[in-house]
Amino acid sequence: MTCGSFSVMAAVKQAPLLALLVVAGEVLSFPLVQETQPATSCGYESCHVTKPNMLNVHLVPHTHDDVGWLKTVDQYYYGDRNDIQHAGVQYILDSVVDQLLKNPDRRFIYVETAFFYRWWRQQSSSMQQTVKQLVNEGRLEFVNGGWCMSDEATTHYSAVIDQMTLGLRFLNDTFGACGRPRVAWHIDPFGHAREHASMFAQMGYDGFFFGRLDYQDRTHRMVQREQELLWRASDSLTPPMADLFTGILPNGYNPPEGFCWDQLCHDAPIRDDPHLEDYNVDDVVKRFLVIANSQAKVYKTNHIIMTMGSDFQYENANLWYKNLDKLIHYVNAQQANGSKVNVLYSTPSCYLQELHRANLTWTLKRDDFFPYADNAHDFWTGYFTSRPALKRYERISNSNLQICKQLEVLAGRASREGPYRGADSDTMKEAMAVAQHHDAVSGTEKQHVANDYARRLADGWQHCQLLISNSLGALTGVFGKQNYCDHLNISVCPPTELFKKFLVGVYNPLARPVTWPLRLPVNGTAYTVSDVRGKAVPCQVVPVSRATQELRRNRGFAVNELVFEVQAPPLGYTTYSVSLVLDGPPLASVRHRTPTVIQNKFLQVTFDPDTGLLSSLSNLETKQSIKLTQNFYWYNASDGRNVESHQASGAYIFRPNSSTPFIISKTAKTGSIQTSVVQEVRQWFAPWVSQVVRLYADSRALELEWTVGPLPIDDHLGKEVITRLDTSIQTSGVFYTDSNGREVLQRRKDFRPTWNLNQTEPIAGNYYPINSRAFIKDDMDQLTVVTDRSQGGGSIHNGSLEIMLHRRLLYDDNRGVGEPLNETSDIFPEGLVVRGRLLLSLERPSAAADRHRPLAEQEVLQPLLTFSEGDLRPGVKFEFSGLQAALPPAVHLLTLSQWDKDSVLLRLEHQFQSRESKVNSQPVTISLQKLFSSLDVLGVSELNLSANQWKEEMKRFDWTPDEEEKTVLKTLQVPSEWEVTLKPMEIRTFLLKVRLV
Repeated sequence: MTCGSFSVMAAVKQAPLLALLVVAGEVLSFPLVQETQPATSCGYESCHVTKPNMLNVHLVPHTHDDVGWLKTVDQYYYGDRNDIQHAGVQYILDSVVDQLLKNPDRRFIYVETAFFYRWWRQQSSSMQQTVKQLVNEGRLEFVNGGWCMSDEATTHYSAVIDQMTLGLRFLNDTFGACGRPRVAWHIDPFGHAREHASMFAQMGYDGFFFGRLDYQDRTHRMVQREQELLWRASDSLTPPMADLFTGILPNGYNPPEGFCWDQLCHDAPIRDDPHLEDYNVDDVVKRFLVIANSQAKVYKTNHIIMTMGSDFQYENANLWYKNLDKLIHYVNAQQANGSKVNVLYSTPSCYLQELHRANLTWTLKRDDFFPYADNAHDFWTGYFTSRPALKRYERISNSNLQICKQLEVLAGRASREGPYRGADSDTMKEAMAVAQHHDAVSGTEKQHVANDYARRLADGWQHCQLLISNSLGALTGVFGKQNYCDHLNISVCPPTELFKKFLVGVYNPLARPVTWPLRLPVNGTAYTVSDVRGKAVPCQVVPVSRATQELRRNRGFAVNELVFEVQAPPLGYTTYSVSLVLDGPPLASVRHRTPTVIQNKFLQVTFDPDTGLLSSLSNLETKQSIKLTQNFYWYNASDGRNVESHQASGAYIFRPNSSTPFIISKTAKTGSIQTSVVQEVRQWFAPWVSQVVRLYADSRALELEWTVGPLPIDDHLGKEVITRLDTSIQTSGVFYTDSNGREVLQRRKDFRPTWNLNQTEPIAGNYYPINSRAFIKDDMDQLTVVTDRSQGGGSIHNGSLEIMLHRRLLYDDNRGVGEPLNETSDIFPEGLVVRGRLLLSLERPSAAADRHRPLAEQEVLQPLLTFSEGDLRPGVKFEFSGLQAALPPAVHLLTLSQWDKDSVLLRLEHQFQSRESKVNSQPVTISLQKLFSSLDVLGVSELNLSANQWKEEMKRFDWTPDEEEKTVLKTLQVPSEWEVTLKPMEIRTFLLKVRLV
């Protein structure tokens, strides 16, 4: 591999992904762990031979092991709490390895690296060598290979890439090339995002298989024999960069009916002794042939796949394999009698290879697989919002993890070896990876499991806090105790409440400077604030709202909030000094009336004085104005006793019992604060719904801070609470959502791009996942809403956008979780209260992306605040930037993470789509050598997106769509040896050899 004047010596394929770099004749070594290994025949070379003139049935033994769901991760691994669910992953792996050794024809696939990693560490060296042999021979194959099988609706792309990298790196380091999965495998997630397919393609996967899709879509595809297709997963990346062959499995991820032979199953074993009672070989073979030939009619080739396994199966693998051995033997024996069916042990990659060899053309798909319904009234769109507090905590944790990883790089070894012991980022990496599971951030787990996910994130953050304190000490030159305030959203922060003079440290994880509003709980009435250069910063003290006082309960006692804006350098840290003033100006007072208007130099917001509600929003720069009203409503949740269907709303499924929501209040009681720093209109709609409409002095976005809960259930009905924005924008039933925080997709009411929809649920069937933003627009105006977590939403009425904020349900929806989504806590035994915020931006459609993409990015990666007592003093580096200069607006520094002691992983991302912006949708060139201020980049090599393969060695299967000729991918010439060019929506991943300056 070459890049300019330096080259990378080819790494041995069986070795971990580490290599040597040669720069100007000097050898710079990455540690290269290399083992002498026998010749291998893993991957496609290990596949059993098929028969060209027969129907080849690929049997895939597998287990689906949820990384938490009904039991916690630990309980699932050890087999604890079998009173909840019988499942023990350690026994599955023990048993499978034992059975694979008994017959070299047998195959098994494994998916969840989080579990395999635990099991592997407990094995003897001899057992580890045995397992390596099985992997090298392709008898044990890893598919997907991430730390978990992530959710696709509620995850952010940055967290998905991280968890995939974590799992795939372990497999690569442990097994080399034979541990690298060739196939993405998402058999259980509840709908499928286009951005996930794009990421999998860029990670080097040859294909993608899943089990769940809308029942109408499946019926259509079965008739058309389009259950295998080519997914074009990006409108911006040049094909085939984001093209991914995609297959829909015939039985979800279960075996055909009547052919389940696990200890959890009830099907009869194959009884093949004719001298004993109940001999059934003839019956088994006959039933199997009927199923196989029936399945073949809805697929295109003479190859079909059958998933032989299910949830937590193979704990006693002997049951499965003994019967599968017999099934293969007796079905194939019929070939002597003219049968044209050939059965074999296989894997998804072996099956995929045969589809590739068929050399057919495949239907092209450009949209995604949301929403998912498994029946006419059963839309899995509730989980887009389920457990909104956990969803927010996961998003905050992602931001904290990125900061933790960045500072670990910028401070070097001092980050782990400083005075605060126990510092590491690994605990947080694993906790965040587990949280991406499709029964974690999705909100579809039992309550005690949700608590466990949150506990893991909290534990990871404790380790990261120590690392950050060490890092900041090394970078500023002063090691001292840093205080972190994790409850600022409810105005709780002991240092700011107690100290009369304190420092606020602000670390910005973005590669561009940011301006960010701070609200710090205080008990004084006047303060002075100065920046690191001693310049006074405008500030204002305002009273804590009644809603906040009620929400925090006895967790804090500040009566006021100090409000000011901070400015932080790119990938950098700055400090502000705050001092109490004893005889300062009076406190800003709350006026108990509705103002007609609040405005700054960018926006003007008007209110109806009679109702207290928003009435219009204007952009003063572009001279735009729209009518805008906003209110809160709830849908009564179905209890499962409707005439049309017995389906209830639950953790997974959203099913209102009426298409018309109930308005919580037609008017809002209001109080307002109007200062030069911030303007607020505080609205009370009900004892359980309040909001602050907030406009900061220098903000181009209007903030709506909502507080909802506890949801009343005295009427014995569950509630699904939404906020709805009704505007004068003419949308014609169209709105737009992001896909996992990246590319934007168009959504049309009562419409699916790939089949003629029979809409049976007019509300739930029009809900889509919103990960970071959604918008509505016409020719003149675009209203964008940026969210602070993943939520569900839709545009049910012309000019309208509704977002579901909170759910409290009294019935289970019979999808396995076995309990209603009725969240309470020790602090809120009467029901959970949730607080969040929406940011509203009004722009011309042609320029809107230039505003909403950076706004969403800043909401995902927020500045980290630290607090310490004292004042600024000379000799201390109270400000620094890790970059020599801010990156261009189109470029996002996605990943900066320590790889080993001398190398770091860097991902740079072009965050605009093609043709999205006149200014920012152009290729951008970045110099890696001139990127960092505190790091010398000595060498570089490019990897694939998941960092488990050299970019130049990433070879994927070519597939031909049936609509057009394949586009040849063109490579732009880079201007010089150290520069890289990013095209719209491109992410490039590099392994850098570095040393601290």
